[in-house]
Amino acid sequence: MRMRLRKISALPACALLACCAAIVPCGCGRSDSESEVAALVSVEAQRPQMGPIAEHIDTDATLAPLAQAAIVPRIVAPVLKFYVQRGSKVKAGQLLAVLENRDLSAAALDSRGQYQAAQAAYAIQTQAQTPEDYQKAQLDLAQAKAQLDLSQSVVRARKELFAQGAIPGRDLDTAMAGLVQAQAAYDNAAQHMQAMQSVSRQALLRQARGQLTSAKGRYLNAEAQASYARIVSPIAGVVTDRPLFAGETAAAGSPLVTVMDTSSLLAKLHLAQSAAQRLTLGEPAQILVPGADQPVPATVSFIGPALDPGSGTVEIWLRLDNRGGGYKVGTPVRAIVTGEQAARAMKIPLSAILTAADGAKYVMAIGADDAARRKNVRLGIQDGKDAQVLSGLGLNDNVIVTGAYGLDEGTKVKVAAAGDNGDPAQ
Repeated sequence: MRMRLRKISALPACALLACCAAIVPCGCGRSDSESEVAALVSVEAQRPQMGPIAEHIDTDATLAPLAQAAIVPRIVAPVLKFYVQRGSKVKAGQLLAVLENRDLSAAALDSRGQYQAAQAAYAIQTQAQTPEDYQKAQLDLAQAKAQLDLSQSVVRARKELFAQGAIPGRDLDTAMAGLVQAQAAYDNAAQHMQAMQSVSRQALLRQARGQLTSAKGRYLNAEAQASYARIVSPIAGVVTDRPLFAGETAAAGSPLVTVMDTSSLLAKLHLAQSAAQRLTLGEPAQILVPGADQPVPATVSFIGPALDPGSGTVEIWLRLDNRGGGYKVGTPVRAIVTGEQAARAMKIPLSAILTAADGAKYVMAIGADDAARRKNVRLGIQDGKDAQVLSGLGLNDNVIVTGAYGLDEGTKVKVAAAGDNGDPAQ
């Protein structure tokens, strides 16, 4: 090797230049067409497909009970006895606990006695006393009328006798005085009878009814207060909380027993108005519950009638069966709802869709000259994998699905691995 280097170094400079010129073409010699192929951008492309598509809405939710009753006592009293424990299954109307209520029971008994006394007094006033007073007033009026008639006849007779000189004047004066008294007694009896007919009788009846109604109200109030000591379940379900023991007193406003109906659970979520207005009651959905091997089927059971003022979203409830008790209240889950659907739609992968600075959607398609061309598109339903194309593409357009991001208009491309470059699906 040393000998060869020495020989080369001994050559003239012009000879060395000639050798280098001969060596360079031998090491880098490529054609122009091969250089262009090496400069092409490698992409993946496919043509739009025709087929069904359905919108899938995927969001977070939390499981809640179908119904819940946190029972707060309406009276403050120690617990006399509990009839349920945590985890007990109860029916609607079942007795859960009894509070100490001897004072309330005594008050109710006293009010019942007063009510019964008021009923008796009402019967006396309406059936005995009032008719008796009315009859007495009628009798007094009749007696006054008879006395008046008698006094008038006496006065007429004595006037005739006085005119004939058969009696002295004092007898006539006595008869005239008796007539005046009889007239006054008759007027008083007539006025009393009129008052009994128009005012007094009705007033007495109203007074009697009022006293009876007041006594009944006090009695019913006392009975209600005593009944509050019996704590019953307003719904069927499971006792999920019972914080006290017998003998303890629940604080004002604190639940004594909490009952939940967990036979079905509700996944409560919030969706944008545009997505919520495409849902219908009874529509199928799926719930992804942590620990469950498969999605749990559910249905749309409630669509909020108004927007939430804070978030501007619509509340949606998904109902799932939980009669087996396998799912727990408060569990965070993923809810998948099927929204708008189309049986036959032109669709492309979501990876092909790009967003312009102004928010417009577009794709890059490969033209006849193998250059990338921008095509603005209007999209419809999206299912998380594909998107429906409403306008902007044809079935023969070869759309770049991978490698289009940052690709300039007119860039030469080559398809490295085509997803589907055959004829469009019919």
